[in-house]
Amino acid sequence: MGKIIVANWKANPSTLAEAQELFRAEVIEAAKYENVQTVICPPFVFIEELAKINDANLGAQDVLTFKNFSVSHVLVGHSDRRYKIGETDDVINEKIKAVLEAGVTPVLLVGERERNDDRREALEKQLSADLEGLDSGQISKILIAYEPVWAISTTPGAEPDTPENTLGAIKIISDFLSTNYQLPTTNCLYGGSVTEKNVADFLSHPEISGAVIGGASLRKDEFAEMLTIVSKINENY
Repeated sequence: MGKIIVANWKANPSTLAEAQELFRAEVIEAAKYENVQTVICPPFVFIEELAKINDANLGAQDVLTFKNFSVSHVLVGHSDRRYKIGETDDVINEKIKAVLEAGVTPVLLVGERERNDDRREALEKQLSADLEGLDSGQISKILIAYEPVWAISTTPGAEPDTPENTLGAIKIISDFLSTNYQLPTTNCLYGGSVTEKNVADFLSHPEISGAVIGGASLRKDEFAEMLTIVSKINENY
């Protein structure tokens, strides 16, 4: 399976015209690489208009906005919602169930808040609560993204994780799912200050199935270069 790239625009850009221009440019680039699955998650206020351009690459940043539109993926559990809005694991759990029920793929974001937090404890606590009541068949349809808050570009003093540390986190996630749900393989993504300069460092590892791109997804030339890099990596699979 080829790598997946999820662009999370967060609250950007500021106008519909800018969003349309950026979306058109990124959809054109995505179409060049059939071996890369590209999902673009714009702010909810732009989804309806961007869906008129192309809904094949369209994702949503939250559950509340996806039901009226043809989106393929929905972000659930992003740290902005966990820590800035106060979204609880119970709410995240209900959202995952709603997304699955709609036949859409949830992208569940998990990760410790501070660099010195107990990573295993944080991940297992989130996974246990977020996946409560789901069976292995349902969980196999979820993309899980490891996105430590301290590595997200908008966090003060942020710097990207190392691929080695990310592989350790993915092993914790995989072991948890194997032990509790007997799932032999897990599609895990990495998010947190991913750029054209480091995307290959992460995605050259087969254990890392893709990336969630934040700030770099707003720079269309850099995003285009990242897709080129990822496509070349996929050619080796």
